[in-house]
Amino acid sequence: MSERSERHNPSLQPPAPSPEGGAAAFLMAGGGTGGHVIPALAVAKELRRRGHSAFFVGTERGLESTLVPREGFPLELIQIGGLKRVGFRQRLATLMQLPVSTLYTRRILKDRRVAAVFSMGGYVAGPPVIAALVRRVPVVVMEPNAVPGFTNRRIARYVRRALISFPETARYFPKGRTVLTGLPVREEFFAIPPKPPGQKFTVLITGGSQGSRTLNQAALQSWPLFRAGGLPVRIVHQSGPAACDELRAAFEASGLDGEVLPFIADMPGAFAEADLIVCRSGAGAVAELAAAGKPSILSPFPFAADQHQLRNAEAFVRAGAARMVEDREMTGQKLFETVAKLAADPGVLERMGNAARSIAHPGAARRAADALEEVARA
Repeated sequence: MSERSERHNPSLQPPAPSPEGGAAAFLMAGGGTGGHVIPALAVAKELRRRGHSAFFVGTERGLESTLVPREGFPLELIQIGGLKRVGFRQRLATLMQLPVSTLYTRRILKDRRVAAVFSMGGYVAGPPVIAALVRRVPVVVMEPNAVPGFTNRRIARYVRRALISFPETARYFPKGRTVLTGLPVREEFFAIPPKPPGQKFTVLITGGSQGSRTLNQAALQSWPLFRAGGLPVRIVHQSGPAACDELRAAFEASGLDGEVLPFIADMPGAFAEADLIVCRSGAGAVAELAAAGKPSILSPFPFAADQHQLRNAEAFVRAGAARMVEDREMTGQKLFETVAKLAADPGVLERMGNAARSIAHPGAARRAADALEEVARA
């Protein structure tokens, strides 16, 4: 083990007993972004609660390098990068790193007597999953998008279980190997009660922690239209830190009720106050909308890998839970018109919220842990 890996493993444990002995060791694969790391952490915590041990494999530059040690889980570092939407040099570097990182992970699987590998997909999951398949260690993947990502599509036929969020995703995996679990979401979202109509219609606009240029510009263009239209609306806008000062000044000048914030720490609280949410359609976002039972206007990020945000939004539209405005169509005029039309029909909003809640999946981390225990015993 490298010196660098040891620095990130203050709580390294000896190899866990075999599954037949009760406790088991599980490798959690997936890193880079919060969308990969946070759900895996939720599953790892559930496994730890049941007496098992879990550790992560990731990179030093990914979000896992801070989140995983903070939660008390060991982190094994590997060198790996992406293969899609990267330049020639990065692709070449990744192809050179892949066999080395796979061999290193293969040794970890043996030394720690890993009972199963849990994969969230993404490039970080490549070496652990390949190593597991070579060693015949069971692989359980969680695919939260309507269409699986590159890694999960390539290994679909070999996985022992695929944990999915949309029924239509089952067609990408062998029959009988999918379990509809959903994506782990904070319990606070499930506790949000339906909001009765109020005097002012509250719209929450969020492009994620870093904001969305498209949503920021559409919101900016819409404020004079809301003002002129006389719609009694309150707007809460998470802009991301880069654009916050400029947007905040423009919003204050508009005279509308509400606020522009760089980041909203209490997102469940913001959801609870909202009558309608305008956002992107990543896996985490749509899982939170379903858990909270909130109607939404979804604007998929057009450069998401394999167009998974578009497919997620289409699934919500088919369920009757959302309206979709594609990125190229998201202007201030379109945003104003769509919000105004929905605000004028509380019955439609109620049906959209009920439809969203009907496709929520509480207890996702628990069901994922069940699947991991099942394949470990088998």
